[in-house]
Amino acid sequence: MNSIILRVATRYLAAILLIFSLYMLLRGHNEPGGGFIGGLIGATGFVLHAIACGTKEARAALRLQPQTIALSGLGLALLAGMVPALMGDAFLTGQWLFLGAAEGEKGLPISTVLFFDIGVYLVVLGAILTLVFAMEEEI
Repeated sequence: MNSIILRVATRYLAAILLIFSLYMLLRGHNEPGGGFIGGLIGATGFVLHAIACGTKEARAALRLQPQTIALSGLGLALLAGMVPALMGDAFLTGQWLFLGAAEGEKGLPISTVLFFDIGVYLVVLGAILTLVFAMEEEI
């Protein structure tokens, strides 16, 4: 599509969609959201970019192959599930590490659940973009 208005608007909309997708990813355990919906919103930003500027430019903006993103997300989700199993708990049991914990304080909590959600985010983003880019290149 050769609309200058769509191209200019896409620069801003894609950036807003990517930031909003990260927001949805990070708030997913306390309120509605998470890796799946965050990945869908992030993929929407790149799909909009592909419609406005073409698939080649969208792939260049992504910088990685979508299949690589999906496989790395799958590996991260699997690793997040295996860590508790290696520590003697059931597979996919949530484990927390408190960074910077001083005596009497909890510190910054980092959990395997967050890494699992990031993995789901990457799988959804990569899978949707693989499908959409393949369909867009056929047209």
